[in-house]
Amino acid sequence: MVSTPPHSDAEDRQALLEHARAVLDQVCDPEIPVLTIRDIGILRDVAMDDDGTIEVVITPTYSGCPAMGMIAIEVELALAKAGIDAHRVSLRHSPPWTTDWISDDAREKLRAYGIAPPKKGSNSKRALFSDEVITCPKCGASDTEKISEFGSTACKALYRCRNCREPFDYFKCI
Repeated sequence: MVSTPPHSDAEDRQALLEHARAVLDQVCDPEIPVLTIRDIGILRDVAMDDDGTIEVVITPTYSGCPAMGMIAIEVELALAKAGIDAHRVSLRHSPPWTTDWISDDAREKLRAYGIAPPKKGSNSKRALFSDEVITCPKCGASDTEKISEFGSTACKALYRCRNCREPFDYFKCI
């Protein structure tokens, strides 16, 4: 008979924390379901308090983002379904979210989904004022025009490609 060595409390805590992180890596953004909250940079931290409570820190994409309530609920549901009952979700506004936090993989997922991803370097004047060429995510043409500063959500602008004539959202630089 082979016996397994006992786990230390520290090992058990680390395993629980890693399990919570793996669970949270599956929580999707409700407005862009091809992206997880980690992909988009909303998930800022997952830590464990001294009492074993998992703390999940999320940052809104902008202060009035209506999806944050739903994201907090989805985080709580995912943890509860995984058997992690001792948890809390904290909203952190500082530092403010920026499109630079969107992963490179997420930018490609956006493009494949039909949304033009934001350019990197959100602190540039060109990025902030949409003074740059936005490439069509459908056909790759750079001959595009802005139709409206606001698209399907406030964080996106509506564009149209002059080449394929298809409308598309552009995820604005913030």
